[in-house]
Amino acid sequence: MTTPFLHRPVLLEPTVDALFASTETGAQGVWVDGTFGRGGHSRALLQRLGPAARLIAFDKDPQAVEAGLRLEQEDARFSIIHQGFATLESALEERGIEWVNGIMMDLGVSSPQIDDAERGFSFMRDGPLDMRMDTTRGVTAAQWLASASIDDMREVIGRYGEERFAFQIAKAIAARREERPLESTAELAQLVAGTVRTREKGQHPATRTFQAVRIHINQELEELTDALAASLNKLAPGGRLAVISFHSLEDRIVKQFIAAAANPGAETARLPIPEKDRPQPVLRSVGRILPAEEEIALNARSRSAVLRVAQRTETPLPEQGGHAFVKPLPGLGQQGRGRIRRSPRGG
Repeated sequence: MTTPFLHRPVLLEPTVDALFASTETGAQGVWVDGTFGRGGHSRALLQRLGPAARLIAFDKDPQAVEAGLRLEQEDARFSIIHQGFATLESALEERGIEWVNGIMMDLGVSSPQIDDAERGFSFMRDGPLDMRMDTTRGVTAAQWLASASIDDMREVIGRYGEERFAFQIAKAIAARREERPLESTAELAQLVAGTVRTREKGQHPATRTFQAVRIHINQELEELTDALAASLNKLAPGGRLAVISFHSLEDRIVKQFIAAAANPGAETARLPIPEKDRPQPVLRSVGRILPAEEEIALNARSRSAVLRVAQRTETPLPEQGGHAFVKPLPGLGQQGRGRIRRSPRGG
């Protein structure tokens, strides 16, 4: 029997409200929840949709899919797909869906995933060193750490966790696995704590390393860029995209994507090109929303959440589609820079 874990969606009402240009209820069309989780946002959205509308959700987590299948039995308008949101475009096309009216995504790790020690996401709970969003496929964190080179570990921990001691941590992991493999979250957390020389106030020394390894294992940033491009390809004119991020790596990608699609002529702005020949916006930025103090008081995991909203215009997409507005991510050997805001999500 699966143990239930508390799941509190972040920015619930603001996200659902942001998908609509008005406060009307009974909206029709096709809608997408790219990260079902335990269904908080999906259930709230269904309350706003009309009887002929459809809501299609995606999630890689088998436990989330189980929850989604139960919702399918309750509401015929809803269906869930056991895939990540990066497959959004192809999955919708396979179902004969050309356009959607709105797409929402709640990025990061959900509370049930964090709180379940067996998932291996938390250094606060001892469990297998797994960290996979989809436990039915892929390499676990333990398997990757057992075989990755010191240079690869250093770059992953440094880039995705902005850890100053990434090299020392990578060397310590390599030395430890010569004696015996790292198999549990407690073992990794203890190793990192013994390697990091200084500790930030209020933060466990393994915080950055756990975040970095999780992002790498699940290819989270790569999937996000693919999902953003796919969303733009499937949004109908007037349709809205609402994305909640929880650390600055994600938020920067979303922000830059919306900015590029809302101002595609920025790179040629200084050139003597007639206005009528300049690229026109394919998205309009609707705004940025932060959690209210009341929500943060009730759910500390919401404190670093950022909701960004954009609306599709009538302008046709360029030949490359949504990928024209996505900046390529650096590969290993091309370490990125930038401060990282950290917090697991709660919804």
